[in-house]
Amino acid sequence: MFKRLPPKVGGLSLSRRRFVQGVAAGGALFGLGLTPGTGAASAAQHQPGIRVLRGTRFNLTYRPTKVNFTGRERWATAINGSVPAPVLRWREGDTITLEVNNQLADDTSIHWHGIILPSSQDGVPYISDGFSGIRPGESFTYRFPVIQSGTYWYHSHSGFQEQTGAYGAIVIDPRGEEPVGYDRDHVVVLSDWSDEDPNRIYAKLKKLSHYYNFRERTVGESIQEIRAKGWDGYRADRAMWNQMRMSDRDISDVTGYTYTFLMNGRTPADGWFGLFKRGERVRLRFINAAAMTFFDVRIPGLKLTVVAADGQYVEPVTVDEFRIGVAETYDVLVEPSDDRAYTVFAQAIDRSGYARGTLTPDASLTAEVPAMDAAPVLSHGDMGMGHGAHGSHSMGGMDHRQHGDQGMGGMDHSRHSVTGKPAIGSGRAGYGSSRPVVHPATEAGPHIDMIADSPQYRLADPGVGLRNNNRRVLTYADLRNLRPTADPREPEREIDLHLTGNMMRYMWSVNGIKFADAEPLPLKYGERVRINLVNDTMMSHPIHLHGMWSDLETGDGRHIPRKHTVIVQPGAMISYLVTADAEGGWAYHCHLLYHMPGMFRKVVVA
Repeated sequence: MFKRLPPKVGGLSLSRRRFVQGVAAGGALFGLGLTPGTGAASAAQHQPGIRVLRGTRFNLTYRPTKVNFTGRERWATAINGSVPAPVLRWREGDTITLEVNNQLADDTSIHWHGIILPSSQDGVPYISDGFSGIRPGESFTYRFPVIQSGTYWYHSHSGFQEQTGAYGAIVIDPRGEEPVGYDRDHVVVLSDWSDEDPNRIYAKLKKLSHYYNFRERTVGESIQEIRAKGWDGYRADRAMWNQMRMSDRDISDVTGYTYTFLMNGRTPADGWFGLFKRGERVRLRFINAAAMTFFDVRIPGLKLTVVAADGQYVEPVTVDEFRIGVAETYDVLVEPSDDRAYTVFAQAIDRSGYARGTLTPDASLTAEVPAMDAAPVLSHGDMGMGHGAHGSHSMGGMDHRQHGDQGMGGMDHSRHSVTGKPAIGSGRAGYGSSRPVVHPATEAGPHIDMIADSPQYRLADPGVGLRNNNRRVLTYADLRNLRPTADPREPEREIDLHLTGNMMRYMWSVNGIKFADAEPLPLKYGERVRINLVNDTMMSHPIHLHGMWSDLETGDGRHIPRKHTVIVQPGAMISYLVTADAEGGWAYHCHLLYHMPGMFRKVVVA
C-alpha cells in the first residue's frame, strides 16, 4: 500500500462551462484526409485552415495569434498561424531542413518528439548539445537525416508554450513498402485548451492541488457505500483514505472545469470530421498532444485494429477501445462497411469532458455522441496495496524504504546480486527485473508524502476507469513488435528510478530529488541498460526519454515493442531496456506539463 510519510519537524454537459463550449466557434483548425502516395487533402474543401507541409525544407514561424475556442478570444502560441501547427509530412531517408523563426516576446524552441537525431537538433534548451533556445526576433535552423517512419509529433520545449498551442503532427512515409495496406489516411490530434494563462494554472495547483477537481465524494454516495459495505466497512475504508490524506477521486490535476478538449483543433460543439467511402480501409493516426490529459478512445460501431505504437509497427491487435497517454501515438485501422457516420469519441480519463470527431461518407452526416462513462474511482491496487492489482489490502503493510547508495540520480544495482520474487518472468532480456523493489534514502522528507509498498508489474491492466467495462481494451501486454528485437543483448546493469512527489504541495521529483537539485544520469555509449520505473504516487505518469528507444519488456524478448513514451500506472512498476547509442545530452521527464519542472533528469551518453 501507499505509506503516508510523516513530515520532518521544523452529449455536452448542460453546465455553464460546457454550454459555452457547445456554442463556441472552433478557432484555428486543421484536418487531414490523404490517400497513400498523394498530397491532396480529400476533405480540404469542407475544413478550411488545413495545413499539410511536404518536402525537405520547411519554414516555421512562431507568432502570437488570436483564437476562439470558448466564445472568448485568447492569444495562442501558434506556428504558421494555426493551432494545432501544420502537419509535417517527411520521407524516410531524406535529410530535413527546418528554419524556425521566433516572433514571440519570449525564447522558444521545437522538440521533434520521438525522432531519432543528433542531440544538437533535439531542441531542448540547455539540455541538447549547444542549444540554448531561440531568442525573440531570431531564427534557428534544424537539419538532420530521417532514419525512421511512422506517426510522431513536435512541440515547444520552452516554458508552458505547449499548453497554448505550440504542437503539431509529423507523418513520415517509409522509403519502401508499408507492412499494412490502407486506402485513406487521417491524422487525429487530441489536445486540451484553457483560456487561463498556464502560469496561473500552475500557481493554482501549487496553492491547492485539487483546485480543478469537482468530483469529490458526496453525501449521497456515502450513503450508497454504507448500504453496500455496511457501517464498519465504510468507516474502515474512509479511515484508510483519511490516514493517507488522499482522495480516491483524484484522477487528473487539471480537468474540464478549465479545459476544452480538442480534436484536430475543433471543439466538441463543432467536431472534426474525416471522409471515407464504404468498404475503404482507413488509417487513423492518433496523437495525444495534450498538456495534462489522458484520453480513452473508441468509435462505437467499429472495431479498431492497432497496427503501430509510438510510430513503430506492432502485430495487429483488434480492440474496442484504447487509452492514449500524454505524448503517445497509436495508429489504428478501421473498415466502415456502411454508408453512415461514426463518432470518434475521446473522453478524458477523469470523465470531465471529451473531444469528438466524425468519420463520414458525407460531410452533411453526423452520428450520435455516446454518453461518457461514470467517473472512475481509484482502487486499493492503484495505491500499490497488497500483492494483487485489485485484491485485498492490509493497513499494516511494511514500509520498504531500505536505504541504498544513491548515485547520479538513479540507484545502480549492476554490482549487486540480489535475490527475491521476480516482478515478471525470469529476468532475461525482455522479461523485466528480477530484483525486489528498494526505496532510496532520498525518498523522505516534506517533499515526499507517499510510497508504494507493493508496486506491481501490471501490463495487462487497462487502468482505472477501463476495467470490466464490457469492451475489449488495449493494454501494453498486447503490444508485440512486428519485427525482431533490434538489440537482443542482456542488460549490463539496472537503474531504478522512483517517480515521487507530494500531491498536496504539488511537488514532483525522481527518487525524491527535484530536477534543480539532481545530478545528470550517466550512460556509457553503446551499453544496454534496464531502467525500472516505480511509481510511488497516485497518478499515472507518461515518461519520455529523448534520443533513444525505450524497449518495453512485456515478456517476449524476441519482439519487444519500442516506445518513446511509457505510461507508469499509480502504485505500479514497469521495466524497459535502452541501448545508449546516441551521444550527448538528452532530456528525460514526465510529459505531464505541470509535473515536468520537478520530475525531470538530464541524461548524458558518453
